[in-house]
Amino acid sequence: MSVIEINLEKLHAGQEKVIQGARRFNVLECGRRFGKTTLGIDLSINGALDGWPVAWFAPSYKLLADVWREMSWRVAPLNPKVNQQEKRLELITGGVIDCWSLDQPDAGRGRKYRRVVIDEAGIVRNLQSAWQEAIRPTLTDLKGDAWFLGTPKGRNYFHQLFSKGESGVGGWASWRLPTVSNPTLDPAEIESARQDLPEHVFKQEYLGIPADDGGNPFGLASIAACVVPELSKRDPVAYGVDLAKSVDWTVACGLDEDGDVCFLERWQSDWHQTRNRLSSIIGNVPALIDSTGVGDPIVEDLIRSCTYARGFKFSQSSKQQLMEGLAAAIQQKQVAIPDGWLRTELENFEYQYTPSGVRYSAPEGLHDDGVMAFALAVRQLKNGLKYAVEMTNEQPCVVY
Repeated sequence: MSVIEINLEKLHAGQEKVIQGARRFNVLECGRRFGKTTLGIDLSINGALDGWPVAWFAPSYKLLADVWREMSWRVAPLNPKVNQQEKRLELITGGVIDCWSLDQPDAGRGRKYRRVVIDEAGIVRNLQSAWQEAIRPTLTDLKGDAWFLGTPKGRNYFHQLFSKGESGVGGWASWRLPTVSNPTLDPAEIESARQDLPEHVFKQEYLGIPADDGGNPFGLASIAACVVPELSKRDPVAYGVDLAKSVDWTVACGLDEDGDVCFLERWQSDWHQTRNRLSSIIGNVPALIDSTGVGDPIVEDLIRSCTYARGFKFSQSSKQQLMEGLAAAIQQKQVAIPDGWLRTELENFEYQYTPSGVRYSAPEGLHDDGVMAFALAVRQLKNGLKYAVEMTNEQPCVVY
């Protein structure tokens, strides 16, 4: 009898511990690079080798692509029947692996599986309905098991399932698995990340501890504590301006000496009208203005007419520092925010951890122009005139 060998990654002790303690429904809140995807691939392929029908679910086609390629490569020695379009692998053992994207909420509906793996479960937007209405019924015929793998994203439905596993009810089990549990990673690199990242980001992304407010860097309760019914009546002592890009808004935000928003306007117009309007608004009040990309020419013009205006270029690191400054001001209640669209933008704002750092932005389809202008105004207020005195008409001074 011929023997066919396939190459699966050796699991580390943390992954083995999970397998040994597995129950029917298993939820893993992992730090980044713990090895959750490797574990999921191992579970999927071993299930199919035992002749089981297995399904892999990912939040999107983009996140599915790499896993599909790796699983296809690892089972290639078995000469499986491959359906590239349907992302389906049929093994000689009789086992099947179907790969689905949860871009489609009915993914997997009508099938029956002995095992399902939901990868990056923390960022599946429709996880509750996908699980309850489509995925869970696929396990009924074969009394299959389920694995929810992901880094937490606040206390959403993924975390609710984790809490269910902590209680141990109904065949559920949960594990919180920090990045440092992966012995292949350098602990010094993880400690470096601890020093570089905001505490709430490090806890969520490296320790697997969900933030109370999900991806919101300010804290919903902290935002609410700063909300007031209307704008301050006092004069502004600092402005922040975010210039429109594409279909966005130009926003001017002014703060009084106590940090209360006393001026807030947004509009869409051509550069000439925007330049004239901003010149009239700012006058001789210190102002920090977005000068990234196409903002450079208008800032140069404004500096000629607004004595204490200066540019601020957004980069990943400068934006992170700017947002951390705004978060501190909100959490320490150093500002007052008028109820309305600015509050909504602040509540919708989110961060995402990437290998190169933290990326701050509004969710897809929403705006963050007001947040940016507000953050620039807070930065200008905190630094007073020191940003505004090192410039000439010929050489605008720019902050990074």
